[in-house]
Amino acid sequence: MNMPLIDPFARAISYLRVSVTDRCDFRCVYCMSENMTFLPKKELLTLEELDRLCSAFVRLGVKKLRITGGEPLVRRDIMTFFNAMGRHLDKGDLQELTITTNGSQLEKYAADLYAAGVRRVNISLDTLDEAKFAQITRWGRLPQVLRGIDAAQAAGLRVKINTVALQGFNEDELFTLTDWCADRDMDITFIEVMPMGDIGNEDRIGQFWSLRDLRARLAERSALTDLPDNSGGPARYVRVAATGQKIGFITPLSHNFCESCNRVRITCTGEIYTCLGQEGHSDLRGPLRASEADHDLEQAIRAAIARKPKGHDFDYSRQKVDGQVSRHMSHTGG
Repeated sequence: MNMPLIDPFARAISYLRVSVTDRCDFRCVYCMSENMTFLPKKELLTLEELDRLCSAFVRLGVKKLRITGGEPLVRRDIMTFFNAMGRHLDKGDLQELTITTNGSQLEKYAADLYAAGVRRVNISLDTLDEAKFAQITRWGRLPQVLRGIDAAQAAGLRVKINTVALQGFNEDELFTLTDWCADRDMDITFIEVMPMGDIGNEDRIGQFWSLRDLRARLAERSALTDLPDNSGGPARYVRVAATGQKIGFITPLSHNFCESCNRVRITCTGEIYTCLGQEGHSDLRGPLRASEADHDLEQAIRAAIARKPKGHDFDYSRQKVDGQVSRHMSHTGG
């Protein structure tokens, strides 16, 4: 039972992303429909069950744990969970505890997150225009997020901005966003929009802006040097000669990144998805609740990893949404 988690393609699983809630205080147009139906609270794993599940993965070799949602910081008493996970950092069993957030609650929680052992946060931000921000998030308020970013940096957290590249929406802010991040000593990663869930009348193909084009525009202004940085994740990085800034590109559509995938995702209901772009999943809530001992849970984890596919099938090249999955991003965890 002490053997590491290795999938059928000889990839070691060392990175776990855990959604602690499907709820969010925004309704971003590429992520959710405006009138979402959320899961009944009784279906969600309790904070104690999330602790036990994550701890099992740490025992099995996971070194990086990222907490996601929905918006993770809207989960009641969530700092109890972060503080509990800190014990794995203290013992050296876990190398990094991080969070992906929309930034709306960071003004309240940034200092507490740092005290719990978090040192880096990813903040989703697609525009610096207040009106456009309200449009893309439907419910969000940009000044609240900017105050959260200020609070995170003041607390000592390293901030990385995640920006979804949206054709016809934030193309004109490419240099505004990158310069703003450079001025604040923040890295930025651009992400191609992914076909996740039914989002109503939004046009997936109309939203899609290839990062090949985005990168070419950046290169027109300053030389870009490819970096060898590789955490096993989907991002490829460059250094901007003019500013020294590090920029990442996550390209699930224009350039498949699956060959080095080292991660799996757990939903807030205890489902394990071994590939973001596939429907296949396994239940971990059942074995978790069936016994106070972890033998059956660990066996279920290993069985799920043994079925991890080689990669996803997202494809817009034929001008239709091939490879679309039915669940929303907020269900799997952003």
